[in-house]
Amino acid sequence: MHIKSVKLINFRNYKGIKVFLNSNLNIFLGENGEGKTNLLESLYIASSGKSFRTNKDKELINLNKNEAYVGVELVKEDTIKTIEIKLDNNKPKRIKINGIEQDKISDIFGVLQAVIFSPEDLKIVKEGPYHRRNFLDIEITQIKPIYKSILNDYSRVLAQRNNLLKVIPYDDKKRKLLFVWNKQLIELGTKIMIFRNSFVNRLIPISKEIHKSITKGEEVLDISYISSLNINKMDKNTIIKNFEKILLENENNDIEKGSTSIGPHKDDLEIKINDKDVRMFGSQGQKRTTVLSLKLAEIELIKQETEEYPILLLDDVFSELDINRRRYLVSRFKDIQTIITSNDDINTPHMDKIDKKTYYIKDGDILYSK
Repeated sequence: MHIKSVKLINFRNYKGIKVFLNSNLNIFLGENGEGKTNLLESLYIASSGKSFRTNKDKELINLNKNEAYVGVELVKEDTIKTIEIKLDNNKPKRIKINGIEQDKISDIFGVLQAVIFSPEDLKIVKEGPYHRRNFLDIEITQIKPIYKSILNDYSRVLAQRNNLLKVIPYDDKKRKLLFVWNKQLIELGTKIMIFRNSFVNRLIPISKEIHKSITKGEEVLDISYISSLNINKMDKNTIIKNFEKILLENENNDIEKGSTSIGPHKDDLEIKINDKDVRMFGSQGQKRTTVLSLKLAEIELIKQETEEYPILLLDDVFSELDINRRRYLVSRFKDIQTIITSNDDINTPHMDKIDKKTYYIKDGDILYSK
């Protein structure tokens, strides 16, 4: 699979461009603020239906316009496919796949898989559990699109339960309604935890091996899925029973706090290097290597599941990697269509034998390519 072309109209600072991409390596150079990340953002939106930078679609539309367009042409299984996204300040986002308008945003999942590594991804190993849960949820959705609808349903039920918890102190008769929301929360939450646990168990050996190769065996990466129910080695029925038991045990506490204290919305990943928590004790280089290992492992999991490599998007991170990490990453380019952005010319001797194309961006326009 590879992207053949991308067309942007009034998207961020792009007034109107169409770029034809190399099927292997593409390098976009330019100063900060010229539109390099915006280009990657458009491709990510074509993959997931949403931005990796904002939840507000209005921010994606050129300030002086009311509408924007993203069109991607890709080659998948020797067939040309198209993805079109229309953004409007006054209307919901519309998506067409192969010219056919889709009923739901989630219909876009699975058409174009893309893995992005940006400076924001360092939050996975620098900040709180939300970022690690978000990493899991985004990547599982790429492999199992149905997972997104389960997540959405869980978020809706969780919000309803929390609203009820806040009301009960003023109207105790409503306590009996908790049973309805508990049942749905347990059913959906159990599915989420099983999905996450399965994904992490597949991610662990691949990421460990990649990390070992990058660090030449000097570091050992360990990843553990931390669930509030400690579900390892539990079957589905046991998880359901434990979930129900702990929810009931925490019911009074939840009512007092007005929020749900147990469930996958409290999950985390424990990530260690040489038995030390990378978030607390890892160096900047170790944190970058950890995220790189996770992202490359994710690529392999998508390949196992779909039998095709996803697109790799590298947003201004290549220049931050040392020579060993660069060398390892370049060795992967021959198998994967890769799109890199950078302020500086990043061409290295390791890239000499790779088919590539370099583009220069200024103020939302492609000046020239070579």
